[in-house]
Amino acid sequence: MPASPCKGWHCRGKCMFRKCEELRIAVLGAVLAVSGCAKEPVQEPGRQDAAEASRGDTTSLDALPFVDGASVASTFAQKLARPTALGETTAVHVKLPPPVNPLLSDSLVRVEGDPARPTVLFHSDTLARLGAIPSSPGPDFFTLFARLPDSELERRQENERRLASGELGATTRETVLFNGRHPVARYQGLPMDAESFGWGSKVPVTSCPLLPASTQSSWERTLMIRDPAVVLDPARTWDPCTGAGTKGGVWTFAHLMREMAQGSGARPEAFVLSWLSLWLNDFQANGDTVPARRKMYDEVIAPWATASGATSTLQQNPTTGRWEVALSKPLDLDLAPFRLLAIVNRIDLAGIRDSDGKPSDPGELRFLFGLTRPSPWGGGTEATCNLKPFTVIFEYGVPGDGCAPVIAWARQWAVLGTYGSFNVAYKAQLQQMTQSVVLRGRAPGKGNGNALNQLRTNESALGFPWELREFRLADENPVSGKDKPSNGLLRVHTMARTPDDANHDSQTDPDIDAFVRTHVKNGVEQPVTVSTRCTARFAMPRAVNGRPFVGANSLVGPPTHWEGFSVTPTDATEVCARKEFSVNTCNGCHFKDTGTNDVSGTDNLAFTHVSPTSGIPARLSKFLTGGGSGFMYVVPDAQFGAQLTSWPFADLLRRHQRLQELASCTTCGWFIGLDAGYLSRMETLSGSVPLDLPPGSPEPGLTVGPIRDVGVVKQLLEARGGFKAQSRELPLDFLQPPAALVH
Repeated sequence: MPASPCKGWHCRGKCMFRKCEELRIAVLGAVLAVSGCAKEPVQEPGRQDAAEASRGDTTSLDALPFVDGASVASTFAQKLARPTALGETTAVHVKLPPPVNPLLSDSLVRVEGDPARPTVLFHSDTLARLGAIPSSPGPDFFTLFARLPDSELERRQENERRLASGELGATTRETVLFNGRHPVARYQGLPMDAESFGWGSKVPVTSCPLLPASTQSSWERTLMIRDPAVVLDPARTWDPCTGAGTKGGVWTFAHLMREMAQGSGARPEAFVLSWLSLWLNDFQANGDTVPARRKMYDEVIAPWATASGATSTLQQNPTTGRWEVALSKPLDLDLAPFRLLAIVNRIDLAGIRDSDGKPSDPGELRFLFGLTRPSPWGGGTEATCNLKPFTVIFEYGVPGDGCAPVIAWARQWAVLGTYGSFNVAYKAQLQQMTQSVVLRGRAPGKGNGNALNQLRTNESALGFPWELREFRLADENPVSGKDKPSNGLLRVHTMARTPDDANHDSQTDPDIDAFVRTHVKNGVEQPVTVSTRCTARFAMPRAVNGRPFVGANSLVGPPTHWEGFSVTPTDATEVCARKEFSVNTCNGCHFKDTGTNDVSGTDNLAFTHVSPTSGIPARLSKFLTGGGSGFMYVVPDAQFGAQLTSWPFADLLRRHQRLQELASCTTCGWFIGLDAGYLSRMETLSGSVPLDLPPGSPEPGLTVGPIRDVGVVKQLLEARGGFKAQSRELPLDFLQPPAALVH
């Protein structure tokens, strides 16, 4: 079998391609021993410093300052004296951050979101001056209009009462304020003052004054379900190590793949073999060539075939030159060597997916599996399971569009948190919820009618370094990168927000440096206070300076993170931009930027946030847990170290608060959409459109610029009725910046 060129071997600041016969270097022995010649890249000794760098510290959340609840309010609702011509009853005032485009800094109108479905806001001070609203919250606020039914205020008040009664468990008056993913302060949410709203006062929209307490027990029942009672449930899972359970149960790898394969034109067994065979040959996406990892045959396909009673061979097709698997009989899906590690609720991603996301959808439901190499197959013990460093994550978009479906989904999870144990009723309810997402036909507009957003893998069982790949039931446009859902087999997909590490060195690449110091820096929300105020909006282009930018796979260790080599450590905006760029890549998120760099495995995890090799229940990274309930994990800056700054994380706390806010403390309004013709009208009236797109976004086909004329604002207000589109039910705070992306 001829060796493939290895991808992205980093040496002396350059990314070089070399034949694997030339790679005779040591790797991290604590993680993987490599002997002879492997087809995959291995770790350069000079990069081991990343694994040995100073790790984070666990710090109590009580160390955060306590601030007044009113000071964190960025959305206000105000009842209008009379409805608008479109029947809107409420002014929704939003404190927008300064625009990423500095030309729009004094614009009296702001346009946010997709130009095909624009959200148009008017400067609140200007509207007050025109008499369109009773009063303005201040010069930093912009206003849009909604229909807010009285029933919504009543529901919010009733939820506050039910929380106070303990219906959803023990409560706390303290909410942690997050800036992006970083905890920065503590505060108490404010009650919904319906009486003041009725009198026309500006009512702040914040978290409830009470929330269910964030505990490890609540995380285990509502966010990261990994208890043996669930992941080894005998009626719903099957363990390839011991043979215990029900083959094809509703939480098995086999069940999810069977549902996904329906409508593909292939039998489920062929569907899965086709997916596994994607590792057997080099592939290319967006100009990034990814070398084969043919150990997929040795580690997964061949032993699975043997357990299925089949003979198998790996052979090269003489016509195409491609490597293919021949089986005497199909794989037995019920014997899949993938064991369930966790069922994960990602409702914190509601409405903020990178692609095809709606303004309000219920986020994602995930199933996380770990690869095993049992000996004997289905008849051994935990000791003979042979756990492998290989995870597979099914990431489904929960069906639903609108504020009410989001709240209903959140409410179901919140109720699960009230169960005292993983009893029969708990598991029956969880099964009903998962089946409502994973069954074929739940997402008619997506590939195979399946709700899958993406399937991701993270492994070093097939080679080193660790590699992440992504697959979708969609065709990716080679120019725009936009997906077109289509029926058929799983297809490779470029990695979300992650550069091509074969063509861009993670430490010294000029394109990375320039992108961080221009596009990302321009998208950093101002003012910046490292490390308590640092978020950025930016888009990842397919190419930079004529070279492919987004990668088709992601290697971890190296690269361990991404640097801007000329970032100035005294420039807080540049430091923030570098961190925001890197932590949102697959490499940074799975190693140094989140402190997931403990290759010894004694204190924290390395390369994964849920360990596939620790047994059940699977261990979690401190990025997720913060080091425990009531704590945060403080990680030194990946480029400059703790001597400059550190970044705190407590992601399960963040997700818990978001879940509970959606379940009990979210207020929905009906917002009248405007079609794209409204922006053309705006351009005709003013000569420009104040569309504030993240840096790196495609050109909108409009003249972008500010609107400073109050008379034009008045005309635009009056013109809205002629461009009315379908109303959308959204949370009043739907314009708040997302805390997390799809990772």
